[in-house]
Amino acid sequence: MMFDVIVVGGGPAGLFLACELRLAGARPLVLERRPEPDLSDKAHGLAGQVVRLLDHRGLYERCGGRGVPAPAPGFFFGGMPLPLHELGAENPMHLLPCDQRDLERVLGERAAELGADVRRGWEVLSLAQDDDRVEVVTRGPGGVATTLTARYLVGCDGGHSMVRKAAGIAFPGVSDDHVVDRSALVGPGEHFRMLPGGRVLIDGLGEIPAHFHRTDRGVFTLLAHDPRRPLINTAEWEDHPAGSFPGPGAPMTLAEMEKSVERVLGVRLPLSPPPEGAPSMLRRLCGRNTRLADRYRAGRVFIAGDAAQVSHGPTLNLALQDAANLAWKLAAALRGQAPEGLLDSYEAERRACAERVVTHTLAATALLAPGAEVTALRRLFGELLGRTENLRLVADLMAGSDVRYDMGEERPAAPTGWFAPSLALTAGDGRPGRLAELLRDARPLFLDLTGRDALAATAAPWLDRVRHVAATAAGAPAPALLVRPDGYVAWAGADPDGLEAALTRWFGDRPRRAATPA
Repeated sequence: MMFDVIVVGGGPAGLFLACELRLAGARPLVLERRPEPDLSDKAHGLAGQVVRLLDHRGLYERCGGRGVPAPAPGFFFGGMPLPLHELGAENPMHLLPCDQRDLERVLGERAAELGADVRRGWEVLSLAQDDDRVEVVTRGPGGVATTLTARYLVGCDGGHSMVRKAAGIAFPGVSDDHVVDRSALVGPGEHFRMLPGGRVLIDGLGEIPAHFHRTDRGVFTLLAHDPRRPLINTAEWEDHPAGSFPGPGAPMTLAEMEKSVERVLGVRLPLSPPPEGAPSMLRRLCGRNTRLADRYRAGRVFIAGDAAQVSHGPTLNLALQDAANLAWKLAAALRGQAPEGLLDSYEAERRACAERVVTHTLAATALLAPGAEVTALRRLFGELLGRTENLRLVADLMAGSDVRYDMGEERPAAPTGWFAPSLALTAGDGRPGRLAELLRDARPLFLDLTGRDALAATAAPWLDRVRHVAATAAGAPAPALLVRPDGYVAWAGADPDGLEAALTRWFGDRPRRAATPA
């Protein structure tokens, strides 16, 4: 059997890619080496544009969000607070607290609803490709080697990606072997108490920020998403780290966590384990890697998520947006409707976003390091953040909204190239709605806010692949928008020639016969 796409890796990136491919009409096969979902404590939330992307797919509330995503009043950069509420309507930062294991569960359920074939306990041993297909040798739960074939293959198999290595894709970057991150889920304590405004009161020390409290000896963080088992983190810079755990290093203990907190804060903070039956975690990570693949494609093989970029930054945010960007382009190629260069635009667009994450991750790490010179740099950086234009620049950087895709126009009108704005719409029958709700099915969308016959006639031949919706919207940034499935505006304006050029550029040549409106 020939599959459309084999996805190697069934974490959040691979599962979301499978969902996007199914919405686009493709038949993916997901191969995950782990026999069961990973329940370990990893990422604790999503930040920036990816939150709105999940809203586009109707997954925001399923991941714990309430109502419509709203910008967060504050965030952090390099452990420094960002008063984002001062940006008002221009605040781009949305937050969604959601443990990675819960996100993976939601995406797994959605993939099953859409009919994606997800196989656990299947390890990919090797791959080979020619001009027409990719073949992978796998070993399933029975231990028997099997060869599977697909038109395309996508590696979503993490920082140690076998797919990336087998495809010959280089993974250059930098490493800092001296940073040691320790994390522990603990029980409620008598010696610390959470306070309003994101602060914590610690016996013998007083009131400090709960998020990213930097001292001359390291960084302390206390997260209390679940008051029954707060998460404590420390970061220290050590000459001779003891090794990662889980991994080759000595086992991490609660006593070690206590000593680390004492070194960073200068006071002893007694810690207790979480309540019996609650999830637990003791983790030590020695060293930080920041790496970016030199290319995202090798023939019919692509990489996404941590297989393409690793850092101490918001890699999960990147991974989901990689999947949304790639899926509709692969589906168009499978249907024979992909314009020239469409598949290559995946790397051009997403690698630029990853480069920005690498930039702000390394900069933020530098601002957290110990030393008087860093303290002076933080003081200066804090003064710069007092200017609204600088605060907005950093907010856009953290949200991932500072990269504008090249849509092929010399003088693109706003918001061409940017993620689609949040618009409240009124349909022709008077019903209210939101632009996000029109993107649930991941189809390209031509949103006509003018009612002009010329625009409707221009779009008509593409209606087998582009949805046409006429509506009105107060405060719309343009008379009409062409929105790609990944949420980015491919064209904006009122010129029929510009609309036709954009439809051709992104969704293929003008069909010979006009389609019946969907």
